[in-house]
Amino acid sequence: MKPKYIILLSVGIIFAVVLIQNTQVVSLQILFWKISMSRIIFLPLIMLIGFMVGFFVGRKSWDW
Repeated sequence: MKPKYIILLSVGIIFAVVLIQNTQVVSLQILFWKISMSRIIFLPLIMLIGFMVGFFVGRKSWDW
């Protein structure tokens, strides 16, 4: 196997273990809203938002 696939597989396994271990309900308060959700939903959502912010900020060309 290529090193790239080994790294991706390792990160995926670690991510799955972290998600499985965090099934408690968390409350998030943003200004006036209070949102309660399971950590198994919250963590990937935050990771996706972080990835998107990093992707768009890290782009070399700005079209606006």
